[in-house]
Amino acid sequence: MPQPSGEGPTEGVTFRHDDWYAEELVDRHFTRCEFHSVDLTEAVTRGATFTECVFGAVRFNASRHTDSAFTRCAFVRCNLFEAEFTGCKLVGSTFEQCDLRPLRVDGGDWSFVALPRADLRGVTLTGVRMREVDLTGADLTGATVTRVDLSAAQLQGSQLTGADLRGSDLTGLDPTTVRRAGALIDVNQAVLLAQALGFELR
Repeated sequence: MPQPSGEGPTEGVTFRHDDWYAEELVDRHFTRCEFHSVDLTEAVTRGATFTECVFGAVRFNASRHTDSAFTRCAFVRCNLFEAEFTGCKLVGSTFEQCDLRPLRVDGGDWSFVALPRADLRGVTLTGVRMREVDLTGADLTGATVTRVDLSAAQLQGSQLTGADLRGSDLTGLDPTTVRRAGALIDVNQAVLLAQALGFELR
């Protein structure tokens, strides 16, 4: 059975039904690997990189990831209950039918990530770059989305009801295409959205 520990990069390996509960993956490098039904509950990654990897039905419950990279990876039917990502890079990754609540992301780069129709109610996203992220139809009800770079983000049909959006870049937001009742914004954002709706401020 393949093990997560060891020296040097791991490339093209498939892991199935492995128990990596509470494993620490420090400075490990995986390229084009596949992880199917692997248990990463309470696992910790630091400085690890996963490039073009596939995660299928992987349990990331209560896992902690710091300064790690999951670039151009595919997450399918994974459980990220109470997972935390701090300063991580997920550029170009996709999430499909994943349980993402309650997810916490602090800093890092999640640009070009695909999260269409994702259930993100109550998640916490702070200080993270999410340029051109696909949040089409995503449910961010009650979420904390503060100081997030959402420039050119796809937000059509998303639900922002009761979300805290203060300090985030909302230049790509068309307020007429989202549900926004009770969403919290700051003064500068209010001016921007008023102008987007065609109002003149004097």
